[in-house]
Amino acid sequence: MSASFFKMESKKKASLFAITLASILSTSKFLVGYKSGSMAVISSGLDSMLDIFMSFINFLAIRKASQPADKNHLYGHSKIEDLAAIVQTLIIITTGLIIIYKAFVNYTNNTHINYTIWDISVMLVSLTGSYLIAKVLRHVGEITGSNALKVDAVHYATDLYTNFAAFLAILVSYIFSLFFIDSLFAVVVGLYIIYQATKIGKEALYILTDASISDELTKKIDEIIDKMPMPYAGYHDLRSRYTGSKKYIDFHLLVCRTATIEEAHNMADKIETEINSQFKDIDIMIHIEPCPYECDLTEDTCKVLKLRRSRHKDVD
Repeated sequence: MSASFFKMESKKKASLFAITLASILSTSKFLVGYKSGSMAVISSGLDSMLDIFMSFINFLAIRKASQPADKNHLYGHSKIEDLAAIVQTLIIITTGLIIIYKAFVNYTNNTHINYTIWDISVMLVSLTGSYLIAKVLRHVGEITGSNALKVDAVHYATDLYTNFAAFLAILVSYIFSLFFIDSLFAVVVGLYIIYQATKIGKEALYILTDASISDELTKKIDEIIDKMPMPYAGYHDLRSRYTGSKKYIDFHLLVCRTATIEEAHNMADKIETEINSQFKDIDIMIHIEPCPYECDLTEDTCKVLKLRRSRHKDVD
């Protein structure tokens, strides 16, 4: 079976793992928090439930994105993952606002809180669970290049901080009877997940608007192309964009006018092979053009090569 198949299966399994474990943790937190009346535990439970919903959306998005290109989607369906990230952003912001509102209501109504050993225990267990989920999703996301899984990993990584902070809030509130800290923590959680959501949404929107690949990656590609020997004679109009976890680049390759069609084609193939050997998930389109400069059509007199050598000498 192809490497892309196993890559897609890895993404699905990672997403299902996150959904299953997070479901157990969030249900436990929500039930315990509801019984004690702690907004700290409830807000953490809602945050985890939100993560489950996000993981489910990601699972559906990954499955849809894995479908091959068709006559209506010639570049495939990989942008579905980024659309899912936009949906997640809107839902996370809404949930954050709800948590803040509920915490404010509890504080103004002076709602009584009855902590139990279960409040502390469930937060400690959630710390471990969130760590495992975030680690798995981040690892698989890096290997497969999935933005959806990387976003999901951020969700669960934030749980490490919120669960630990909830644990401290419960401890301080219980020991010193400062119950306003419980509501204060819930407000902090709400603001924090709204902040995280805006970063996620910004990245997804960046990709959906066909933003260019990073300057660092562009520089490396430039180095690969520019080190080609004759009949290479330069390139121009390098363009790039993201779509889901895949990257697309295209450029005009200048080839010496003495080169045959076969030589020019082999040069383009060599460049594609070199780029694909160093970077994952890159689709390359090369438009071949004859070199416009006048010279004796030799490597010693090639104006493009002279300019390149001069430029490299200045850099050195």
